[in-house]
Amino acid sequence: MKYKRILLKLSGEALAGASGKGLDESVINSFAQQIARVAKGGTQVAIVIGGGNIFRGLSGVGAGFERVRGDQMGMLATVINSIGLSLYIKAAGVPSEVFSSTKMEPMCKYYVRDDAVRFMESGGVALIAGGTGNPFFTTDSASALRACEIGADALLKGTKVDGVYDSDPVKNPSAKKYQTLTFGKALADNLKVMDATAFTLCRENDIPIVVFKMEDEGTLEGIVAGKDLGTVVSNG
Repeated sequence: MKYKRILLKLSGEALAGASGKGLDESVINSFAQQIARVAKGGTQVAIVIGGGNIFRGLSGVGAGFERVRGDQMGMLATVINSIGLSLYIKAAGVPSEVFSSTKMEPMCKYYVRDDAVRFMESGGVALIAGGTGNPFFTTDSASALRACEIGADALLKGTKVDGVYDSDPVKNPSAKKYQTLTFGKALADNLKVMDATAFTLCRENDIPIVVFKMEDEGTLEGIVAGKDLGTVVSNG
């Protein structure tokens, strides 16, 4: 096992499947089964999910919403996604608990770092919702922050692409995929892996980011086991 403790970052859109909105039952079930197998294999798992499939704060700003309130709506969307995935993980035979950065009992527990770590150490999957609890921060930043807090060995970002490319592989069939990449090069080349705040947190705390395609069955397990899958962004 390469990684004993991971922070898995998923976008809200990933849970929506082809439609891009709402929750796709087959997709969530597939993700939950993969996560459950990793947890049963002994890896401690925490998860941060975006909320873009339900509401994205910046889209609200474009419609005339105040940014703070728009971001708060986005934070609530991440709670909905986290509760949904949590139920499927439980159905797959692994305990799961949703923690929120703002108090939301009885819907989920208030996030306290030590409580989440204890739950992970007992074999459960901790879903940490609500972003950072503050506006103007993305769930990328929240995932990097939580990875640092829990002492994750790596931040695994599950996307719809199988790694990081030098240009958009959808638009450019000749795009080159990176197997490994330094934080410095990713920032210098403006590669859209995560936002700058997330990059900085991971770089300063020496936490590698692994970008991979979550939809590909077995990839998550392979990465945890040490297989050369996706793209690893690190200090080199």
